Amino acid sequence: MLTALVVPLKVVINFTWGAVFTALVGLSVIIVGLCKALIPMNAWQRFCSRLANTLFRVWGFAMAKMFSLTQPVQWHITGAANINRHGWYMILCNHRSWVDIPVLMYLAARHQMPMPRFFLKQQLIWVPFVGLGCWALDMPFMKRYSRELLAKKPHLQGKDIATTQRSCQRFRHIPTTVINFCEGTRFTAEKHAQKNSPYRYLLTPKAGGTAFSLQAMGEQFDAILDITISYPQQQGGALVWNFLAGRLRHIDVHIETLPVTPDLIGDYANDEAFRQHFQAWLNQRWQQKDQHIEQALQRLRSKGADT
Repeated sequence: MLTALVVPLKVVINFTWGAVFTALVGLSVIIVGLCKALIPMNAWQRFCSRLANTLFRVWGFAMAKMFSLTQPVQWHITGAANINRHGWYMILCNHRSWVDIPVLMYLAARHQMPMPRFFLKQQLIWVPFVGLGCWALDMPFMKRYSRELLAKKPHLQGKDIATTQRSCQRFRHIPTTVINFCEGTRFTAEKHAQKNSPYRYLLTPKAGGTAFSLQAMGEQFDAILDITISYPQQQGGALVWNFLAGRLRHIDVHIETLPVTPDLIGDYANDEAFRQHFQAWLNQRWQQKDQHIEQALQRLRSKGADT
């Protein structure tokens, strides 16, 4: 079995597996994107979008396979995930490592979740290969205007939301799960201390991007999936290495399905009352995430495993 191999061989196998599938699928998606760009017909573009989505799902299955390729990962998944593969969802997730991406791909495969997408900054569309690939996958490019610019040019008020909503129209043809890593960056002990986070295992969430996403697409989402990911055996900074080396043993995931209620959709930039309400709601979700991670650690300790 591959799990019995020495660490250097596991690293080579895992790295090669991930790199090859990423390169092949990425190149295929770019080719589909070029074909999509050359023929501006709605039916043809929808076909290309579905083909790119299928290729993206192949990549997701390949990434999910890495958890059983060279390591006997023990999954502990709790909570309700009432998911319709033909629906539309938003994920609120903490961010520990880039390993979180394969974890979400594993969950997408396990629960028949619509393939995840990310909201991207408008400038990224000009990045070679990346921009075209993301465009082929119908990932929405967000165009934000600062308060200073809006003060100088009031006619731009609301245009960022309208632009994003138009870009999200493609999602009406392809079931989608939009991912929001609300902390905005990966958790590290240094960042935790610098930002003076009120949470034990998390950074403070940034509410603006999440509120903007809900303002742009809230009426289209069937539900919010509040997902908490923790690696209770690995509290240091070597998650990626342990993943590649086949040393990742425990992954704890809690999923909670939440309704998209009217009080979660509003003008975060200009409505002070809504901004305070939304920040309080998101902070409460993060307090619960902190508790889920503590419970994951306690479960592992009760089993006598090393942490």
